[in-house]
Amino acid sequence: MKLTLNLRARRYGFDSRDYQIWKEDTFTQTIEAPHTALLICDVWDRHWSRGARERLDAMVPRMASVINVARSRGINIIHSPSDTMDFYMDYAARKRLKEIPKMAVPDELLRDDPMLPIDDSDGGSDTPDSTQQPVWTCQHPGIFIDESRDVISDNGIEIYSYLCDKKIQKLLIMGVHTNMCVLDRSFGIKQMVKWGVDVVLVRDLTDTMYSPSKAPYVSHDEGTKLVVRFIEAFWCPSMTSSDLIKL
Repeated sequence: MKLTLNLRARRYGFDSRDYQIWKEDTFTQTIEAPHTALLICDVWDRHWSRGARERLDAMVPRMASVINVARSRGINIIHSPSDTMDFYMDYAARKRLKEIPKMAVPDELLRDDPMLPIDDSDGGSDTPDSTQQPVWTCQHPGIFIDESRDVISDNGIEIYSYLCDKKIQKLLIMGVHTNMCVLDRSFGIKQMVKWGVDVVLVRDLTDTMYSPSKAPYVSHDEGTKLVVRFIEAFWCPSMTSSDLIKL
């Protein structure tokens, strides 16, 4: 099955009067579902930040619908709840990926890696919370894992090997948190782009760890938008989930 993605990126350039600007660039691409994968990043069952937990809980029903429709259309599904692989050690979806021979990763592409447009040095919670700690045990129960088809991993080399084995040409990423795990995990946007993987961020099914008490002193939602624009400028284009499932 072929699917059309409406993508958005940001390009540095000049306006008609030769002033430096960032331009929004929108374009479409057609993808083959069997050669596309959708990765769900760190959609955990719990989080130490109440704000992060509540926003994720609100997103999960939409995420679940998008994942189910994507799977039904032939898109490959990768579940990546970091630090919880012991929970899944007996799952067929975990064993399936572990059985794939490890591929040698290519030399990393050289990329600019500018600072984020937000200050998340305090952990990024916008609600009063306890100390930062890994309280998650598995993926959010609202996300269905199809044991007959899906795979589970939090290891970048395992996932890269899976992409090669399945001849994946496009990797879609949704999940949390955009300024941390989505960008920086071993399977995240930065690493996959450096290995030459064609990546797209699903921008309406993500969130940031950002507190309005920190620079640039904007609302939490605006902080998320700034990080998405940063990714569109320096790492990969974005899309919305409506390209996979109609609102």
